[in-house]
Amino acid sequence: SGPISYQMMSLRCRVLEASIAENKASLKRTHPEVWSDSPNPYDRKRQDNCPVGLKNVGNTCWFSAVIQSLFNLLEFRRLVLNFNPPANAQDLPRNQKEHRNLPFMRELRYLFALLVGSKRKYVDPSRAVEILKDAFKSNDSQQQDVSEFTHKLLDWLEDAFQIKAEEERDGEKPKNPMVELFYGRFLAVGVLEGKKFENTEMFGQYPLQVNGFKDLHECLEAAMIEGEIESLHSENSAKSGQEHWFTELPPVLTFELSRFEFNQALGRPEKIHNKLEFPPILYLDRYSIILSKEITRIKRDEIKRLKEYLTVLQQRLERYLSYGSGPKRFPLVDVLQYALEFASSKPVCTSPVDDLGASAPASSMLPAQTSPSTIEQQGPSSSDVPSTSPVQRSVIHKPFTQSRIPPDLPMHPAPRHITEEELSVLEGCLHRWRTEVENDTRDLQESISRIHRTIELMYSDKTMVQVPYRLHAVLVHEGQANAGHYWAYIYDHHQNRWMKYNDISVTKSTWEELERDSFGGYRNASAYCLMYINDKEQYLIQGNIIDKIFEDNKRFEKELEEWDVELAQKAQQEKLLSQIPRAPAPSPAIKLEYTRLLKLAQEDPPPECDYRLRHAIVYFIQNQAPKKIIERTLLEQFGDHNLSFDERCRNIMKVAQAKLEMIKPDEVNMEEYEVSATWMLHLMFLFLYFSYMEALLYLIYAYQNNKELLSKGPYRGHDEELISHYRRECLLKLNEHAAALFESGDDQEVNNGLIIMNELIVPCLPLLLVDEMEEKDIVAVEDMRNRWCSYLGQEMEPNLQEKLTDFLPKLLDCSTEIKGFNDPPKLPSYSTHELCERYARIMLSLSRTPADGR
Repeated sequence: SGPISYQMMSLRCRVLEASIAENKASLKRTHPEVWSDSPNPYDRKRQDNCPVGLKNVGNTCWFSAVIQSLFNLLEFRRLVLNFNPPANAQDLPRNQKEHRNLPFMRELRYLFALLVGSKRKYVDPSRAVEILKDAFKSNDSQQQDVSEFTHKLLDWLEDAFQIKAEEERDGEKPKNPMVELFYGRFLAVGVLEGKKFENTEMFGQYPLQVNGFKDLHECLEAAMIEGEIESLHSENSAKSGQEHWFTELPPVLTFELSRFEFNQALGRPEKIHNKLEFPPILYLDRYSIILSKEITRIKRDEIKRLKEYLTVLQQRLERYLSYGSGPKRFPLVDVLQYALEFASSKPVCTSPVDDLGASAPASSMLPAQTSPSTIEQQGPSSSDVPSTSPVQRSVIHKPFTQSRIPPDLPMHPAPRHITEEELSVLEGCLHRWRTEVENDTRDLQESISRIHRTIELMYSDKTMVQVPYRLHAVLVHEGQANAGHYWAYIYDHHQNRWMKYNDISVTKSTWEELERDSFGGYRNASAYCLMYINDKEQYLIQGNIIDKIFEDNKRFEKELEEWDVELAQKAQQEKLLSQIPRAPAPSPAIKLEYTRLLKLAQEDPPPECDYRLRHAIVYFIQNQAPKKIIERTLLEQFGDHNLSFDERCRNIMKVAQAKLEMIKPDEVNMEEYEVSATWMLHLMFLFLYFSYMEALLYLIYAYQNNKELLSKGPYRGHDEELISHYRRECLLKLNEHAAALFESGDDQEVNNGLIIMNELIVPCLPLLLVDEMEEKDIVAVEDMRNRWCSYLGQEMEPNLQEKLTDFLPKLLDCSTEIKGFNDPPKLPSYSTHELCERYARIMLSLSRTPADGR
């Protein structure tokens, strides 16, 4: 008992400490909350384009939550930032509204501009708050109500824009953008004291009662229907009631959740902490008069009927789950099971107490004065029979072996007398009853689940999901009715994520965190205001003129980065030029060709147009080959005897040959670069010239040799993914060809197809699976295997079935052992003229090959 008592004491202490801490936090919130700035300015610096927070300047979290929610409505932001005070009110305000509202609009514009472009992590809203304090007639120690402030704010904005609209009107009724953005209309239809009425009303924030409802739709249903609605559709005029139907929904729909009520007994307001769920997408079709009212009424009547039936089923189920007439109730299926267990226990013929007395030694018998009630309360014990005094206990105590209960005595209650026939009948009845109860319980539960599902899907058909509203912001209150803290969750429509705005702190959040803090039900935090926006009105969230500041800043930053890269490239080029000798021959033709090649080497074409494949000198320049290698290669080009077309060409050839003779053999080590350049040219030829079977071998060797080249420098080899692509395509084409041969059914064709698979494709599969495990290669291997596995289960000749059965294990072998290949065939020799023609055709084909991300 010692450790358990200590743990319980420790737990109580922790609970007490947590309660004290919460009370202290609540008390602190009754005093002004002012954030102090860090002395280090870098702590206050905005990171990238992270949203800007608002400093709490004395219990102003209510201000921050509302302003941030409105600021992140881009259409509202545009209206505020583009607001220009009326010209006739610039010098001297004409009335109290202009004297109060226009200065506030100036401060709000200034605050919004800071929220857009400030380099600070958070900004100070004191100037705008000071104007509001006078209107609310409040002091720093009194925290404002979000609903009250939002009403006041929208009234001020409406007045300010109305002044501007009246100034700009041209004979037409002025339109107020604040009214068009936040205000809607509903139609009230009902009966009052036997008389029917119908009128239209305007609304801004729509109030909803929370107490007694589990989700937002239940709140809305209760708000849209008041009193006895049946009287609206019948001649019975003794009752009163009314329906509300939205006739005009605003682009921004705000719900005010009434989570505070006045406790008459205590004489103070109290907060309602009940859980209330709300969806990220809210469909308002059922509340809109735009659609048929009759459809909604029919569905409401059906839901009402289903709920009444649901109540009956739940009552029936409760009788099964809580059976009994006394204060304690148990599941009926358990009661029957217990009765069955009792009846099936081993019967006894005497009282357990008598048996115990008869089997115990004489010295351990209870004294005569021990009362029956004592025996009944304490019961028999295996080691210690209770008595009425300590002396008696010491007298009757015996060793364990002497006081042990006889092994034939049952430990559980059992019937004393029951015949086999009685037991058989009773067990049969109890088994049958228990099965019936289980079936009834299951049927009731399934029926209840079906009805719940039917109710949930009642408004899910296409005709009732035409008016979607997306949750934009959730204003959360934490605390009690007389004290607390506000913050907001706001959806970032561009990044598709939730953000938490908590005064100066702006952080990424999740829907799960929003649910935990906003639904309520288990802590003092819950949603107080919900802001939904029309999901079809994209102008509400699309970028405006001010947002283009960010775009322009990004473009300028990119321009700066490109400038730095260009300067670095120029410096690298100058370095390359300083390492490369001047024109190796005085001939203008050689100078011109060298200039052309140098320009190509400085460009960065896509992989399929790599200029290194067009000229070895481009390859050498990019790999910073020694000067003599570049000079010699260029001179060899002009010193070729096949270029002596005319007198001018022969003169150039002679100059080049003369310069070549001046280069000593020990000055040039061409072996490494010649091998590299030769492989680069071979890659280009194999892509399109050879047949698939010939090309596959070249591609296998080319891929490996290319990796070795790339290991020596970034420009030594070709783009690895491009070669991988052609190797993969070649295998897929060969696989398809072999499968077609197999499908022909001809013995020779089938054998040829299997030879291709066994000698070419199967040995190559480990190369695709081992080498860096590229996803595209793995997909290709699976496609090839699936192509052959598709034959399984198809009707075919026995000899084909036998060959397929013998071949498939080789294809499906998952080992990654690399098998050896024969040396690739030699490249065929061509005349210079024919080689040039083939070269030109291949390069033209390569230039038409899309990169496709390879």
